[in-house]
Amino acid sequence: MCTEPDMDHQTTTPAQEADALDALPVDEARDHIEFHIRHDLQKRLDLYLRDRLPHHSRSMLQKLIRAGAALVNNRPAKSSTLLRAGDIVQLDIPPAVDHHALPENIPLQVIYEDDHFLAVNKQADLLVHPARGHWTGTLINALLYHAGQTAGTLSTGSDPWRPGIIHRLDRHTTGLILIAKTDEAHWRLAGQFERRTIHKTYLAIVHGTPALDNDMIDAPLGVHPGNREKYAVRTEGGRPAQTIYHVRERFGRCTLLELHPKTGRTHQLRVHLAHIGHPIVGDVTYGGHELSPLDITGPAAPVTPKPICPVIGRQALHAWRLQFVHPFNFIRMSLEAPLPADMIDLLSVLRGTGR
Repeated sequence: MCTEPDMDHQTTTPAQEADALDALPVDEARDHIEFHIRHDLQKRLDLYLRDRLPHHSRSMLQKLIRAGAALVNNRPAKSSTLLRAGDIVQLDIPPAVDHHALPENIPLQVIYEDDHFLAVNKQADLLVHPARGHWTGTLINALLYHAGQTAGTLSTGSDPWRPGIIHRLDRHTTGLILIAKTDEAHWRLAGQFERRTIHKTYLAIVHGTPALDNDMIDAPLGVHPGNREKYAVRTEGGRPAQTIYHVRERFGRCTLLELHPKTGRTHQLRVHLAHIGHPIVGDVTYGGHELSPLDITGPAAPVTPKPICPVIGRQALHAWRLQFVHPFNFIRMSLEAPLPADMIDLLSVLRGTGR
């Protein structure tokens, strides 16, 4: 039996550990699971199931609950149902769809690796996992190939399309991403993300120059009212979101910022920076635009008619540092991913030392 260590703000009591032994498979297909609650946990049903079934995401379990697949004392339950001593929880899990991503020889820059997890410096233009219209050429495909070459493993994850994936980065955002190699490492690291005890630091080059050297952007976020593919600041119905920024270098037309997200909303950094009038360079979705050397240095004499290529063709955003506790030896770790070539190039031009 695997038990979670006492660390950060979550503790596991012997009573709670005993409950983990009460998962009783009713048939060999293991599609019906029953839990007998021995102690008054005062815990929501969806959170309890997420802890007991780490192979399945909380969102997937909530969908099953809404569909009536979860019973508490033989009655349909809600995600918010609080569990008490003597309750019997039953859950029917449909068989998994037989889809599996395939290994592909895609280059990976591995920053750290041991028997439990690895950290990768993700390159730009790389989706983390297969999605509609993009079933190959993803980080998952690269990780499967890497595991095959190194006799390694990946955690089961929430579904067969996402083995090892604990958190994500946008397609065009570069930088550090943690990958679980075992299921126990997966839920231990995922717990740190959920409790916000993993400290994330990003570097971004933005348009303009913020008035303050340091500040916190506190603006709730939700789906954009006019475009379901985007997010926006929503004062009503938005979820709380906070981002701390520090100015690292000013260039006149642009600024290099260090960013510390306190929450982890989708597109949070991109939307927050656009909200304060300093969108990320190259982020055309949220008000930024590409920069050519001519945009930065001004026209040369004579001006040549040949096209000027942008210095960077994506949002200049990089997940630079992750600080967290190792899931097994409990040593605090700090990993950093070097800046990609396109951001280094842009900084050189801004400093007047590049092309």
